[in-house]
Amino acid sequence: MSFDASVALRAAVPQATSPARAPRRALVIAVLAALLAVGSIAAAPAPVAAAGVKVAIIVGPSGANTQTYKTQARSYASLARSYGATVVEVYTPNATWSRAKAAAQGANLLIYLGHGNGFPNPYSSTLDPRKVGGFGLNPVAWKGNTTTRYYGEYYVRTQITLAPNAVVLLNHLCYSAGSSEPGRANPTLSTAKKRVDNYGAGFLRAGARVVFAETLYNASYVIRSLFTTNRTMSQIFWAAPSKTGTYKVSFASVRTSGMAVLMDPRKPHQFYRSVVGKLTMTASTWRP
Repeated sequence: MSFDASVALRAAVPQATSPARAPRRALVIAVLAALLAVGSIAAAPAPVAAAGVKVAIIVGPSGANTQTYKTQARSYASLARSYGATVVEVYTPNATWSRAKAAAQGANLLIYLGHGNGFPNPYSSTLDPRKVGGFGLNPVAWKGNTTTRYYGEYYVRTQITLAPNAVVLLNHLCYSAGSSEPGRANPTLSTAKKRVDNYGAGFLRAGARVVFAETLYNASYVIRSLFTTNRTMSQIFWAAPSKTGTYKVSFASVRTSGMAVLMDPRKPHQFYRSVVGKLTMTASTWRP
């Protein structure tokens, strides 16, 4: 049942009022108005102190998936702005390295949607830091959404400086959570663990404390939890609507000393969710 203020006011105040009763009526109206105002304030959600939060969202060229990723990115941007954050967006076909790099500087939350290139992979026996563990971007601006140039962990760690306690969210990238490319065989657990650990390394060296990877599903739960809860990063990871939890994997990072890794395979050898970093950090610590 909803509360109708006009009905309450009519019930509390006589409709025909003599001059002698006018002051009393005015007092009743004033009290009711004050109560309604207090009720409205109490019902309204408390705003999050997010004026100092910078969110950078980058969408790389993704072929047939480009428009889907852009639409999802814009929903993330709208959500972050609803909490008071400043949001910078860089979308293909104008997602060049220079623009992506500029947008990412000082970001508290860096979100990237697009193609991923990780290691181990079928193309090389050694990790090439200039090509793996970073972004897939437009080599030249305004030249379509199908040609990709990879800027690997070397570029991330040497040319980007994130805000203290920054969080990175990788959405829809192959390799980032351990998976293979579409059409290729699922990896072994050993290979998947290396992929997750390697993909997080460059971002952690750029100042991030945590790197989430959500390959298949919407990742807005991370944004909501960061702005509205005091959960740890581990708790945020396990609060995902897409969680499985049946085949979970945890281990200490090899690439980044002191960091931990969680993986949540959908099924054995199907690796689509992961997080690496300082998983005991809380959302309130993330908020500046």
